[in-house]
Amino acid sequence: MQYIDIHPHIISDDEKKYPPAPLFGKRSDWSQERPSTVESLIAAMDAAGVAKAAVVHSSTTYGFDNSYVVDGCNAYKDRLVAVGSVDMLADDVPQVIKRWADAGLAGLRIFTGGSTKDFDPSELDNPKSFRAWEMCAELGLPMCIQTGPIGLPQVRMLAEKFPNVNIILDHLGRPDVLDGPPYANAQSLFDMADLPNLFMKLTPRIFGDVKKEKASAQTFFPKVVEAFGANRLAWGSNFPTSPGTLAEILATAQAGLSSLSVQDREWIFGKTALSLYPALA
Repeated sequence: MQYIDIHPHIISDDEKKYPPAPLFGKRSDWSQERPSTVESLIAAMDAAGVAKAAVVHSSTTYGFDNSYVVDGCNAYKDRLVAVGSVDMLADDVPQVIKRWADAGLAGLRIFTGGSTKDFDPSELDNPKSFRAWEMCAELGLPMCIQTGPIGLPQVRMLAEKFPNVNIILDHLGRPDVLDGPPYANAQSLFDMADLPNLFMKLTPRIFGDVKKEKASAQTFFPKVVEAFGANRLAWGSNFPTSPGTLAEILATAQAGLSSLSVQDREWIFGKTALSLYPALA
């Protein structure tokens, strides 16, 4: 089975060349406590048996400056592609996206909140941002969205308005699964399954949540596969944001998905990633 990670991060150890300028003005704790250069990521991938990765730009370190994620991934083109962030509301956003794509960016991400800020989905349905989505459709770039259940109505609107853009929901959209089967509290997530261009990213957050209260991996993940299909699910490590080595994070995911068929796991751990980021092939 080929393992491809679609959610690690990298942080440079050269702050003169790549100066931190975090989005919202607050740098994330993890990027200071557990920084990982591209070389460190490659070493961690080798140790864990991870073949390739789509590396997600750290907005909470560099804001909209994708220089390090692009430079780092370009240095390992046989194994890495870069996923960056831009100011979706900027007047020149189409030109900015084209420039970064020409430099090597293989996908984009919208960070509406998370480790340093509460979620604010208002940017998602701002008509000013639609020019960015049109450019993604033109260039064939997938778009990751970091939001919680509060942003799902906006995600549905975007998926329907831009059917030619593959949308990847970071951290599975952070559903509440603690009530256990039939997971009524997560129904807003399952209601999104009819959107063919919507993909789900399975990260340590959900593998931790299914071990709490009435939830279980054996009851939750088969339900997700039944709703979305394994070909719309992909694994992401969130390394080094999530604690532990990459090998430990992968082992947790393997254990969490052990109740699924080999075919389903082949999609989640590799084949879906290749469909989203063909350059990794």
